[in-house]
Amino acid sequence: MNGMPVARTPRRALHGLLLLDKPLGWSSHDALQKARGLLRAEKGGHTGTLDPLATGLLPLCFGAATKFSQVSLAADKRYRATLRLGQRTSTGDGEGALLEERAVACDRAAIEAACARFTGGIRQRPPMHSALKHQGKALYEYARAGVEVERALRGVVIHRLDIVSWDAPTLVLDVHCSKGTYVRTLAEDLGEALGCGAHLAALRRTGVGALDLAQAITLEQLQALPDDGRVARLLPPDLLLQSWPEVCLPADEAARFLTGLRRRVARADATAVRVYASAPRAFLGAAHVRGGELIPDRLLSPLEVQAQTGSEGFATEALGA
Repeated sequence: MNGMPVARTPRRALHGLLLLDKPLGWSSHDALQKARGLLRAEKGGHTGTLDPLATGLLPLCFGAATKFSQVSLAADKRYRATLRLGQRTSTGDGEGALLEERAVACDRAAIEAACARFTGGIRQRPPMHSALKHQGKALYEYARAGVEVERALRGVVIHRLDIVSWDAPTLVLDVHCSKGTYVRTLAEDLGEALGCGAHLAALRRTGVGALDLAQAITLEQLQALPDDGRVARLLPPDLLLQSWPEVCLPADEAARFLTGLRRRVARADATAVRVYASAPRAFLGAAHVRGGELIPDRLLSPLEVQAQTGSEGFATEALGA
C-alpha cells in the first residue's frame, strides 16, 4: 500500500479461564487465537484439542491460568454423541468415504445391552485419523499417505453411557468418560457390537471435569461485547482446581510460601491442595502436604497475585524476598 507498517494491537497481561463454545469447523488453535485477539491477551493456551468436526466446551487459559491447564487435560470429559448406525466410513466419522452399508435391525433393548457392555473399564485401539504421535508424526499424517501404523490398545473408563434418543438409524448418546477416550472409536465399536456398523455423525463436548458447557460463550457472543464485558467473562484461575482441598495462610506465611518456602501446617497429608492468602484473599498456587509441611508445586508470581487483589500487600514482601 503506502509502505507504512501496520500498527499492531497492544497485548496485555490477563489472568483467567474462558469457557468457549467452539464452533464447528474450527481447530482448537484457531479458536484460541481468535479469542486471544478479542481479549488482547499476552499469553494463552487451550486445555486439550477438540477436533474441528466437534463443537462445545473448550476451556481456554490466559496468563496465570496456563500454569494449571494440565488439571483440565487430565479431567473426565462429557459428550453428546450422534451415531449413524448401518454405515462404516474410512475415518469413523462423516468426513470419510463410505466403506460399508448394512441393515439396521436392532431395537432399543439391544442398544441398551450394548451400551452396558461398553460401560466401565474398556480397551480401545486409537484411530488412524487422530493426533496421537508415532515417531514424531501424527497418526492422521500416516493415514492421509495410506500407511497403516500398528497401535497398541489403551485402557480408558466409560463412567456412563446413556441413550438420549433412538430414531433409526440415528442414535444419540450422552458419554461420560476418562481422558484419552476416543468417542469415534466407541461409536465404531458399538456399531460392530450391534451387528450393523456405525460412524460418529456429530460430537459436542458438554463438560470437562466440573466445568460445564452451560457456562460457555460463543466467539460471536464474545465479539459482540465491549472490551470490559469480554474481560468480565474471564473466570478465576483457581476454578480449575475447585475440587481440591483448600489451605489458607496468613499474610506473613503467604509471602514466604510465595517465594517457594515450605510452611508448617496442621493438615493431614494430601497429594494436591489449592493455597490462598487470607487477607487480602488471593490464590497463590498449588501444593501438596506431607508430614505437616505445605510443599509448593506450582506458584503464581507476586505480580499475578497482585493482579487479583489490586493492591501490593504481602506480594510486595515476596518480591523483595
